Amino acid sequence: MTGQTPTEQSLETLQDIKRMMERSSRFISLSGLSGVSAGVCALIGAWIAHGWLYLDGDGFVRTPYRDASLLTNMIILALAVLIAALASSTFFTWRKARRSKLPIWDLTAKRLAINMAIPLAAGGFFVLGLLDHHGWQYVAPACLVFYGLALVNASKYTLTDIRYLGLLEIVLGCINMYYPHQGLYFWAAGFGVLHIVYGLIMWWKYERT
Repeated sequence: MTGQTPTEQSLETLQDIKRMMERSSRFISLSGLSGVSAGVCALIGAWIAHGWLYLDGDGFVRTPYRDASLLTNMIILALAVLIAALASSTFFTWRKARRSKLPIWDLTAKRLAINMAIPLAAGGFFVLGLLDHHGWQYVAPACLVFYGLALVNASKYTLTDIRYLGLLEIVLGCINMYYPHQGLYFWAAGFGVLHIVYGLIMWWKYERT
């Protein structure tokens, strides 16, 4: 005897069915710590780039197209930040999936990856076009907008909270278009601060217990 009334047993059964349906249609192994780690990597990269680009907060003192070595270093730094963010995010997601006894790569994970990859690929080509036309000051807002679109597009295959992060990234990128020479600060806010805040909220809601 469980001591439950028939109504309570029915509600528990419905909750079990709901959880099973969510596991089959949504990728729920995303860890809040993944967002925090990615945000920390972004802030570290922004801090390093700031030392290369700015002097005493007075504005740009060097530009990539006037300094070939700076452009090379910025590209290497961006790749290093991306690799570090992906590696740390993958680790925390794998750890959560393992603790929850869920697969990290299944049909829903593939759908999530595909729906994120399409806007990201388009954004990547768009950014390359900007660089080819010396429009480096619009790279940051373009990255924010296309990344936000990727999150919104993929949100239907994972926790819906990620949709709000995507919308905030899009808004931040649109505002950045009107302040193009402050792109590094917007980039740090979007990929750094927003990720950390989002990750902490996600951890508090879904992983704290």
